[in-house]
Amino acid sequence: MIPEITVEELSEKMKSQEKFVLLDVREPFELEQVSLSDPRLEVLPMSRLAREGVNALSDAALNQEGTLYVLCHHGSRSAQVTGWLAAQGWKNVFSVRGGIDAYAHKIDRSVGFY
Repeated sequence: MIPEITVEELSEKMKSQEKFVLLDVREPFELEQVSLSDPRLEVLPMSRLAREGVNALSDAALNQEGTLYVLCHHGSRSAQVTGWLAAQGWKNVFSVRGGIDAYAHKIDRSVGFY
């Protein structure tokens, strides 16, 4: 079972001062079409993560005790990355269920769709 967070929960956390990393694993061409804005957002395409492994992670994302939310388009890639990170020892890593598409449909339509 992959730990998940809903887009509604993510939206509330983004409004808070809570410390976390929002890891967007979509590819650059996807980010050009639709993206979120948050100071805790870090972009790390899944293709780069697959090539470089944990070496591709920022210092903040390398903290295995910190909270990490993983985002993609619909939730499939984020679930894969979440499962992989959990297997590597991350304790508080969650896939954003439905991805940025669900966020746009349920939280903020101005984010856009693709």
